[in-house]
Amino acid sequence: MFVLELTYIAPIERIDAALPEHVAWLEAHYETGVFIASGRKVPRDGGVILAVGEDRAKIEEITRSDPFTVAGVAEYSITEFIPTKTSQAMEPYRQELPS
Repeated sequence: MFVLELTYIAPIERIDAALPEHVAWLEAHYETGVFIASGRKVPRDGGVILAVGEDRAKIEEITRSDPFTVAGVAEYSITEFIPTKTSQAMEPYRQELPS
């Protein structure tokens, strides 16, 4: 699983201008099952996305295709982790540590 943290690097007006395309991009990745949660940070200086996948290179490729990235208004930090403990609702995403 991956935590994708976006940090805005442009004025909020430029973020808002790219927002409709960004939301459509989010929806496309929800439909494929890669994204399972997302939202704005508080204060509004970026956002966070929870993504599932085994291949960091694929996740990096996905972040490069974000309209925010393409427009040069946000940068990503990617953290990979193994969710060994979850709530019951998140149980399908629980993983075992590799041997």
